Amino acid sequence: MQIIKNYFYTAGYNLLILLTPLLTVPYISRVLGPTGVGINATTNSVITYFLLFGTVGITIYGNREIAFIRDNRQHRSQTFWEIEILQLITISCAYMAFLVFLAFEHQLRLYFFYQSFYIIAGAFDISWYFMGLEDFKKTVLRNTLVKLASIIAIFVFIKTRQDTGLYILILASSQLLGNLTLWPYLRHSVERPHWHHLRPLKHFRPSLALFVPQIAITIYLALNKTMLWQLDSVTAAGFYDYSDKLIKLVLALVTATGTVMLPHIANLFIKNQLTKVKRYLYMSFDFVLCIAIPTAFGIAAVATTLAPLFFGSAFTAVDHLLMIEAPVIILIGMSNVLGQQFLLPTRQTKAYTLSVTIGAVVNVLCNIPLILLWGVQGAMLATLISEICVTGYQLIVTRHDLQVRQLFAGSHKYLGAGIIMFIVVYHLNVNMATSYPNLILQIVLGSLIYIGCLMLLQPPVLNSIAQLKSRLQ
Repeated sequence: MQIIKNYFYTAGYNLLILLTPLLTVPYISRVLGPTGVGINATTNSVITYFLLFGTVGITIYGNREIAFIRDNRQHRSQTFWEIEILQLITISCAYMAFLVFLAFEHQLRLYFFYQSFYIIAGAFDISWYFMGLEDFKKTVLRNTLVKLASIIAIFVFIKTRQDTGLYILILASSQLLGNLTLWPYLRHSVERPHWHHLRPLKHFRPSLALFVPQIAITIYLALNKTMLWQLDSVTAAGFYDYSDKLIKLVLALVTATGTVMLPHIANLFIKNQLTKVKRYLYMSFDFVLCIAIPTAFGIAAVATTLAPLFFGSAFTAVDHLLMIEAPVIILIGMSNVLGQQFLLPTRQTKAYTLSVTIGAVVNVLCNIPLILLWGVQGAMLATLISEICVTGYQLIVTRHDLQVRQLFAGSHKYLGAGIIMFIVVYHLNVNMATSYPNLILQIVLGSLIYIGCLMLLQPPVLNSIAQLKSRLQ
């Protein structure tokens, strides 16, 4: 099935974005140290704000709009050029604003300049177009080569703590190069525009409707690191960043379903096939719970070994952060299905916007007292509380359209299997010597325990897998 293929392509794409820094983490954490890592995390969090204002919700908006009209080549081509021109205009404005900021910044000016290549890369990001077409293969395969080249460059050129700027430049320029490599594919998919008929500004207002939730999401993704920098230290921001990166790596597998299903459900919705929309949604929610619950419990179980082993002894403090943030995997997995796969494709943008806005406000309100009280652990706790609010609100607002009981039909079975797995793995983790072979043994054993419990409990996901096999035969 195309959806299954797209899931694996998208999971690979999401992993690819995060994998470049994560594959090099054991090396970089030891070469650059907590301060160098903190500088990268801090400057990148600030650049994220400029990139956010430059894209003004275009990434999600463009994905959805292309999905609505993908069968009309002429209309699709005109829409692509209109949205891309709008993106070039807004990114240019954002970069000029960044130059004004740079004129007043003295402490980390050079590092901020290197990070600004991410803003330029945003102007040429057309992944939203291919995702709207449900053509995920091109995005993944093309970027793989670029990311692999950047990994090689990091190991070749980053040797001392003075190479922090070069490390940032390699990551940012690889993002720009990766976005540019998608453009040659357009000649087979997009026609030349009728320049006098182009109306790019007509997309500005509707994209703004998706801009507000993007602001909210960015606030509790980047603001934590910025506030830690100001209220605690740049080193604390580095600890938070590495814990968050590892959690987001796992989340890439969970949330890949959202990227795949958004254009698919949008296309079904525009064709008024609402029964199929709900059927896919229930299956997707069950699948997300099936993989999110064991990964959350698994990360928490091996955290005390994983953090010092993977990041180095200087990052031992990350183990408690991983345990605090692990439940976020389940919460974001659920909100991704409800928000990205239902509210947005069915044009319930206001409800989606309000949910993430609530999360952002709660995050800001909790951050200041919790950081002052508990430092980086307080920031992590604020993240967890905000995600609880987002998911809780989305469950409330969708209760009239979806049957909550059907959404959670298999949750108790996944939760039971996850708890049993956690107890065994955590006991092994704290009693066995810290080493990669022991860590791998714990992960493999935990996976087998979870799968074995599912075989005994027979949750709904097994029926879905059986149906999928019958269709593929």
